[in-house]
Amino acid sequence: MDRFSLQRLALRAFDVSERSLRFGRAVQRRSVARWRSRLWMITQQALAAGIAWLIAERVFGHPLPVFAAVAAILTLGSSFGQRLSRAAEVAVGVAVGVFFGDLFVILVGRGWWQVTLAVLIAMSVAIWIGARDLMVAQAGVQAVVVVIMPLPEGGVFLRWIDAVIGCALALLIATLAPTGPVRKPFDLAAAALNESADVLLEVARSLRRRDLEAGDRVLERARAVSERMAVLDDAAAEGLAVVRYSPFLRRQRRDMVDLSELVEPLDRLTRNVRVLCRRAAVLLWHSEDMPQSYLMLLEDTAAEIRGCADELSIGRLPVATRERVIRLGTEQSHLELVDSISAVVVLAQVRSILVDLLEISGMTYADARDALPDAH
Repeated sequence: MDRFSLQRLALRAFDVSERSLRFGRAVQRRSVARWRSRLWMITQQALAAGIAWLIAERVFGHPLPVFAAVAAILTLGSSFGQRLSRAAEVAVGVAVGVFFGDLFVILVGRGWWQVTLAVLIAMSVAIWIGARDLMVAQAGVQAVVVVIMPLPEGGVFLRWIDAVIGCALALLIATLAPTGPVRKPFDLAAAALNESADVLLEVARSLRRRDLEAGDRVLERARAVSERMAVLDDAAAEGLAVVRYSPFLRRQRRDMVDLSELVEPLDRLTRNVRVLCRRAAVLLWHSEDMPQSYLMLLEDTAAEIRGCADELSIGRLPVATRERVIRLGTEQSHLELVDSISAVVVLAQVRSILVDLLEISGMTYADARDALPDAH
């Protein structure tokens, strides 16, 4: 092998090692970010497990209350996201599974058919009381664990009582010390609006440059924004549940109610942005012209969307943007209608987006629609 080939191999090896190092650092940064985002939750799980063990052992006198700690961890650990509802669901599943596992061990002993029957009955009861898949699975798993473990000394149904202690403590923690369910919906709503604003700016750039590939890419980006709305809907519902039951968050109930009412117009806004992007892609495909005034309108609309996002990110309704949106809608109504069908559809979608923004600012649909004049 000549000297030139050796140098090329060395450079390639250096390049691969450098990329591997950058990739490893990026992975570590993401891992640290994930750990920080869930640090409060796992700290709660650790404390709940220890306190549940302490209560079962010191207050109730149970030897080795393993199921108290396990139930607390499972209940809180499965509740990240829809915290309160999932915590209750898992708690019921754990309690049902441990109860029927204990019952079978006491009545008929342990073995393969006892495990089969215990799981069948525990999961059937969970389904019968209206459980979802998560709760049903927990009931089956806990029934198996209880049947195969030796029966503790000191009384009947001790493991079930331990599980109830752990679940009750976890539900109390999920209610009194929620992991940010009030802050999260506002952040998600602001993120969806910021992404929608970025999408409109990308549309304007692709139309100015007549970049067909960029138009296709921004359409995929708009679709991804719409798919986020299910997460926001779940977060808003969870926030309402938490502020309804947590005594420490009663003052924020009005804010959560207001935010929950914004989910529907925000969903419509993301859908209207997606339709606008689809029509812009068609316009690029047919090489139709887009007036500069329309492109400026897209950029101005993106600025107002970002203003709404800024208000939501600090936890308040974007009422301050209302007058600017109405003024922008008035200017839009005076723009000349061109011969391009796609361009006119884009203009109409902008008007729909402005109506959505007025609803997000707190107006009703009827008032928002009437506040914007029709095109002249």
